[in-house]
Amino acid sequence: MSYRTFCVGTRRLIVIVSLALGVQIALASNGPLVTGSYQVVQNTSLGPQAEIKMRIHLVNHGALSLFIQRMTLRDNSRPSKGGTSACAVTLPAHASADTTQEFTIPRSEYEQWQKGLRPRFILGLSGPGNRKSTAVVRLDRISGQEAK
Repeated sequence: MSYRTFCVGTRRLIVIVSLALGVQIALASNGPLVTGSYQVVQNTSLGPQAEIKMRIHLVNHGALSLFIQRMTLRDNSRPSKGGTSACAVTLPAHASADTTQEFTIPRSEYEQWQKGLRPRFILGLSGPGNRKSTAVVRLDRISGQEAK
């Protein structure tokens, strides 16, 4: 192998590695601000409705603390329906927090979760100066026993 072939190959490798690292950094910065997981600890049937108690683990990937005042669990098939729970959860910057909340949702939605659909939460956030915003979070199920 000649010196010139070695230099060209090395340059190509450096360009490929640089592009791969750049894409990973860009994807990481465009990731969600909040991620989370859930476990249903209690499920009560109310006819066509289900009252569920969920243990929720949230992770803040941002540089600022978040103050969650409201959690709304949305039904994907009917976005106007869903359960809302008032809460007071502080999610420190680059940290996580756990909370347990109760929601009343359509039983069909809960059955979809058991088939693999991920719940969608809309978090009502409060920031400095009474600034309000929302964040949408898709929760992953925590492995283990779930209430039936």
